[in-house]
Formats: sequence, C-alpha cells, structure tokens
Amino acid sequence: MSKETAVYTHGHHESVLRSHTWRTAANSAAYLLESLKPHMKILDIGCGPGTITADLAELVPDGHVTGVDRAEGVLEQARATAAARGLGNVDFAVADVHALEYPDDTFCVVHAHQVLQHVGDPVQALREMHRVTKPGGYIAVRDADYAAMTWYPASEGLDDWLDLYRRVARANGGEPDAGRHLKSWALSAGIRDITTTSGTWTFATEEERAWWSGLWADRTLASAYADRAAEGGHATPGGLRAVSEAWRDWGRHEDGWFAVLHGEILCQKQV
Repeated sequence: MSKETAVYTHGHHESVLRSHTWRTAANSAAYLLESLKPHMKILDIGCGPGTITADLAELVPDGHVTGVDRAEGVLEQARATAAARGLGNVDFAVADVHALEYPDDTFCVVHAHQVLQHVGDPVQALREMHRVTKPGGYIAVRDADYAAMTWYPASEGLDDWLDLYRRVARANGGEPDAGRHLKSWALSAGIRDITTTSGTWTFATEEERAWWSGLWADRTLASAYADRAAEGGHATPGGLRAVSEAWRDWGRHEDGWFAVLHGEILCQKQV
C-alpha cells in the first residue's frame, strides 16, 4: 500500500497556523454541512490545529469526531482547541491518509480540507477515504486551486509569488492546482456518486487585506515554504524578500481584492 512521499510545503510556522486557525466549518466546509446528522461518526483528515474539527464535533453532539494529521506537534494545539471548547466527543491521532489504520466501513463522513494538494498519491488517498466510509456515508474534499487565484490590482510581484509557489509545491511532490483535479481523482479511485461544487474565500476589506497579505509576507520569509524555496534553488533570499514586500504592497491598496477558488467534491458511498 502506498505511503506518503510528498513533503508538506507549508510546515507549521506561526504564519501558517495563523491561516489554519482562521478556518471554520462555515467558511471551509459549507458544502458538507447540510448532510450532517447529530449521530454521525466523522474522520477529519489533515486536521491541523483543529478549528474545523471542533466545529464538526459541535455539529454532531450525539456522534464523534476523530481528527488526524501527519504532524504530532500540531495535534497538541488541536487537543487544546477542543478542550477549550469543552468538547468530549472528539479525539486526535497521527495518521497517513495513504494507509489509514481503521477498519472498512468505520465512519459516516470522511472529510479532508486542503489536504490532497499536498499528498504524494491523491488517488490512493481517496481510495482509503472511501474504504473507511460506511455505505451511504460521505467523502467530502475541498482544495484550493492556485492557478485560479486572482487579485486586483495587478502585481508583478504576486505573479512571481504564484509562479514560485507552484514550482515549490510540485518539487515537494504535491499538486497546487488540486481543486480542478478532485473529480478526476475521485473517478480514478473508483468513486462514482460525486457532487462537484466550488467555493471561494475573498479578502477585500482593510482588515482582510492586512491579515492575508501579512501572513503571506511572513510565510515567504520565515516558514518551511521559504526554506524549501531557497534550498531547492527556486528563489534567492533577495527574490523572497521582493515577493514578501509585494504582498505588503498589495495589502496597502484601498481597492485591493484577492479571491481564492476551491474545488469541492461530496461523494456518497454506494450501499
């Protein structure tokens, strides 16, 4: 069975977790929420600091949520997130989505947000997600599509950022434009009942621009992504500084606007 071969591009620097802890079930899994029932047992793959996981646990008060991630360190924050909200129906564990250590037909919902873009074999990951889903249950996946991101005003520095990020992500074994591939990957995994949708994040207010530009400006200089960009020969320190400043410059524009497109699939396992 396949094991993880890709390198997680972002790492868990503060500038990365600043973004991850902003995510909620409402802003990141809205396409799934109408399918949830109070009794459901959910597996949340790539749970990171656990904010979406905790939201899901609140939405299934008679059920249970298991959050899993490859990085043990970030699970400490996820456990703290759940504890701070007084949740008793959630637990966390280390796992590799390519080889999940759960029996067939275990979960009512298997959810993954911004995960398949970072894995070495997304089709195998979906096979595993499907395997551990109960008949009649759901596989729910949402991933960004970097090439479809768009912004105003035009910025050569952000053009350079997008080109650099996609090169680094692919060198790490991932697919940064995963959103457009989700349906194809699911079909290749043998999944047939697939509902495909899309969703966006938009950053345009002064507060949103400051937050989004600031976290990417910091991530470009101080995260694992920055290290891999430099070590892999994709960018010089000066080039990274220029991209970081381009982010800050964009954030200062009163008319600045940035949209992140996501592909979404909600697949029901046949009974």
